[in-house]
Amino acid sequence: MKLTNMTRPVAVLTAAALTLGLAGCGKQEAEAASSAETASPETASTEETAADPYAYLADFDYSSIFDENGYVSGVTASDYITLPDDLGLTLSDKANTVSDADISDYINNNILVNYTETNQVTDRAAADGDSVNIDFVGSVDGEEFDGGSSEGYDLTLGSGTFIDGFEEQIVGHMPGETFDVNVTFPEDYPATDLAGKDAVFSTTLNYISETVTPELTDDFVKENLNESLGLSDVASLNAYISDMLLFSQQTNELYSQLSDTLSVQGEVPAELTKYFEDYYLESPYLYAQMYGVSLDEFMQANGYDSAAAYLESSRTYIDGAIQQTLILQALAEKYGITCTTETLEDQFQQYFGSADTSSYVNYYGENYLKMSILNDLVMEHLVEEVNA
Repeated sequence: MKLTNMTRPVAVLTAAALTLGLAGCGKQEAEAASSAETASPETASTEETAADPYAYLADFDYSSIFDENGYVSGVTASDYITLPDDLGLTLSDKANTVSDADISDYINNNILVNYTETNQVTDRAAADGDSVNIDFVGSVDGEEFDGGSSEGYDLTLGSGTFIDGFEEQIVGHMPGETFDVNVTFPEDYPATDLAGKDAVFSTTLNYISETVTPELTDDFVKENLNESLGLSDVASLNAYISDMLLFSQQTNELYSQLSDTLSVQGEVPAELTKYFEDYYLESPYLYAQMYGVSLDEFMQANGYDSAAAYLESSRTYIDGAIQQTLILQALAEKYGITCTTETLEDQFQQYFGSADTSSYVNYYGENYLKMSILNDLVMEHLVEEVNA
């Protein structure tokens, strides 16, 4: 199994800096939701909570199996991965080139999108493709029917969300206008009491929503990215993204070659398998807690028979993650590369403009970050060797 996630870890963390806080809040909210659901006897008993076989995932520790140098504790990776004297790695011209379009696309899709604003437009008529906010009350033969009314509903015109003819009749109306939308429910409509019947929806168009993306300027970069990344203008941002994308391309190509030629030998340490199984289960578990259901119930609602079935369906990815971990650690052992606390702080200083790792350590633990940086350093070494 090839993993295509071989990107510079610090750069990835940087790109996700705005959402890391959200991820942390999500975990706290899930825990709060879990607490709220299980606190009262009406929703769950102490015995039921204690019987939850996945309850331990609430305290999943990203750093649990890694040591102070970023290695898997107590594991010598070269016992499982046999490295040839000559790895035979090459890099194509494509992997060594980043275009201006690549840089622009990344900035638009991964940075500017985080700063978009939504404006309420009221001075023009609605058009196909617009996102509109509406109130509506539906009736058949002059009688309102259950489920046919809503206030402040956001609808994209042309999306086909509503029955045929509804969205088209909003086009051309002005915000603030109230009008009738006349439709006929399909003969096979699930609510049989409405199937085939004509209906009138008294509809008010409140406003049209327009998403505005900020212009990329030196002032925007300085205001929003200087503190977190140490960037002060568009040129420095472009250079930063170019470096990140270049490294991503190079490492993806090199790791693809490594995974094609290297394989895990022998039985993988049980703790490594268990770690990545829990890694894949943790996020669904937290979502299940937020919804107040068991992990099995959450998985059943998402098309799996159980959490165990979901885990088995993820086996290829789990095995790939184990393979990647062992390959990169075997290379680190070969080249004598480790990640100390000083190395970690140096890398953060280089890519964040600050050696303060506390916000990331609080969430991931220091040793998980060291593992990520260790992988980074190994791939940097390989890129330098191949391009020498």
